[in-house]
Amino acid sequence: MHSNGLFLQDVSGFLGVYYTSIALMNGVAAVLLWRNSQQKGGFLWSVIWAITACVMLVLASFALSGVAEMVPALPAVVRDIVNKLSGPVIYTVGTMVMLTVLFVFREFFVKPMVAWTGLNISLIVMGLSMADENFASIVMKADNVPIVGLVFMLAFFTWLATSQAVVNDRRIAQGLPPTEKLHDEKVLVWPDLVYTELICMIAVSAFLLLWAIYLRAPLEEPASSVKTPNPSKAPWYFLGLQEMLVYFDPWYAGVVLPSLVIFGLMAIPYLDFNKKGNGYYSISERKFSYIVFQFGFLELWITLIILGTFLRGPNWNFFGPFEYWSPYKVAVLNNVDLPQMFWVGLLDQPLPKSPAGSSGLMQAGYILLRESPGLILLGSYLVLLPPLLAVTVFRSFYSKMGLIRYLVMSNLMLLMLSLPLKMILRWTVNLKYLVSIPEFGLNF
Repeated sequence: MHSNGLFLQDVSGFLGVYYTSIALMNGVAAVLLWRNSQQKGGFLWSVIWAITACVMLVLASFALSGVAEMVPALPAVVRDIVNKLSGPVIYTVGTMVMLTVLFVFREFFVKPMVAWTGLNISLIVMGLSMADENFASIVMKADNVPIVGLVFMLAFFTWLATSQAVVNDRRIAQGLPPTEKLHDEKVLVWPDLVYTELICMIAVSAFLLLWAIYLRAPLEEPASSVKTPNPSKAPWYFLGLQEMLVYFDPWYAGVVLPSLVIFGLMAIPYLDFNKKGNGYYSISERKFSYIVFQFGFLELWITLIILGTFLRGPNWNFFGPFEYWSPYKVAVLNNVDLPQMFWVGLLDQPLPKSPAGSSGLMQAGYILLRESPGLILLGSYLVLLPPLLAVTVFRSFYSKMGLIRYLVMSNLMLLMLSLPLKMILRWTVNLKYLVSIPEFGLNF
């Protein structure tokens, strides 16, 4: 299903308001930059955003015309290419590459005009994409609209914090104190903080009231055991965990990993030996901590939430952004456990199996033999790798943290990395479980 005339007529009014809002946004930016044209490049950027505002008004007029052929939309060829190139592998690797580029070249991307350009490009592409019925049916769904807003808000606050960190890193490199130290003035909770919180509470309450009137909650019929939604999705903040169930057993993805996240956050104050960066933004002084946290938060949590919300459809299959969510889509899965790969695939032998009537101890021995490849691999990863890292890559960490704190930190980090590693093994060699012990319901 692609865009049709009736759908475009229905959505034309919304797109007209949408493009008009972008035009107004750029018009205000152009006026502000023109008033400060004495700054370097201010006049040129004001002209650029004034032209952008005019283009947006033209797109708005096309959309408001109500003629389906005039509504701006991404070409069908582009949508088809995006759908064909879409997949969990490209999505995950692509987001990882994007975040890496943003981190390495952060001094360039935190520039206000660069960030404003990126915002405009994302808004325009989103507007052109919403002219596609399949894309709009997901993005404009009542319970998905707040998530779209949260994505843009997260991008803004990440940019804001990163820009402040870049400024502080420059000042620190010049021997100057961070900007937070320049305004290190104590203020009273009453009335300064309380008044601010009260005003914010009133404003947010009014906004939510208007939101609830305009965008009604998508209430469905009462739950029934004979009719379940397809796809059955958890609340948006748990969609990252639901995505992990694709790669891990429920006991690990639903219990162990969340518990480790909570334990890891609790352990940070006791593991952190670097006292720099307290009370001010900085990346260069806490680069390792920054990279680990941003990787865990953005790549292993936020991107999984976006994936589960907008790209996982019926039967939990992956769908392209412009692909129709057909409940009849079939994804061929041929996942194999590591013991099957080792004994049957590599050695061309049947899986070790205890003889009939053997004792429980003998059965346990055969189970250990059968799972020995995975147990050896996991043991090497969790037991042998931390000491190896302590004498190589993390030598300075080990000397400053001591044995106990280092082991806790290294094992938490390795367990966090187990998620992307398991995802890679699933994509490359169709590995389902490293260790599979169905006799005890234990899989990893």
